Amino acid sequence: MTTPRFLIALAGAAVVTGVTACGGASTPSASSESATATTTSTTSTTSTTSTTSMTSTSSAAPASTSVASASSACSELGGQVGPDQVCTVHTETAGYTIDMSFPVTYPDQPALATVLKRQRDQFIETVSEPPVRDVPKALGITPTSYASGPPDARTESLVLEEYVNVGGAHPETYYDALNYDMAKKASITFATLFKPGADPVAVLDPFVENELKNRLQGAPVDANPIGAEMYQNFALTDGAVIFFIGQGQWTIEAAGAQQVSVPRNELASILAY
Repeated sequence: MTTPRFLIALAGAAVVTGVTACGGASTPSASSESATATTTSTTSTTSTTSTTSMTSTSSAAPASTSVASASSACSELGGQVGPDQVCTVHTETAGYTIDMSFPVTYPDQPALATVLKRQRDQFIETVSEPPVRDVPKALGITPTSYASGPPDARTESLVLEEYVNVGGAHPETYYDALNYDMAKKASITFATLFKPGADPVAVLDPFVENELKNRLQGAPVDANPIGAEMYQNFALTDGAVIFFIGQGQWTIEAAGAQQVSVPRNELASILAY
């Protein structure tokens, strides 16, 4: 089934909207947490956010193959693992190109494989729907890792930045984020991120809306249109919770994808981590 994000991208292929007032606002504001994030090299895709894009090459060395066999996500996706413990997946057909990279060290590989296979399958379904346009189409997925807490109570976050080009003038950017509690050996979701009975949306909305208004001068920034769904993709650092907002989710698509870092002290009364 085609998800809303791919439907948005498909609509964008037919209508190109420009807002000069945004002034290239798709580039996120600098965050003090950037030093705690580890960005992984990946295949080249033009990026508007903080994830670093590089050209990667598949390794044919026997060592890479053996590591790939031990990685459920990498082996399921038919990728190869390099000496940096990064799996790269490249698929190229006459109609589209898919490039993915992700660390095989993320602790919840089955959950990671599920996300990547879902995005791959939905992209292929979308670009295969008639009428099929004879223009370049591509899906590029690049990872950034974050961590927080002491060794005995550590959390790990993996943010997947997804570039989707279904044949329009410009690719669009979305996110999927995974978070893991190393002590409890369990995933961290938006529901478990906060204390029971807390109303995180009521706390987050004013902060994030104000940040977007300051950042996107001239672009319309109204109230959060989708509630808690807006905050499902996040990463934990020692100083903040970073929320990743896909293109067109909160404001106009021309404003680009956004990352908003909310200091932990703003959320101290409701955070469970």
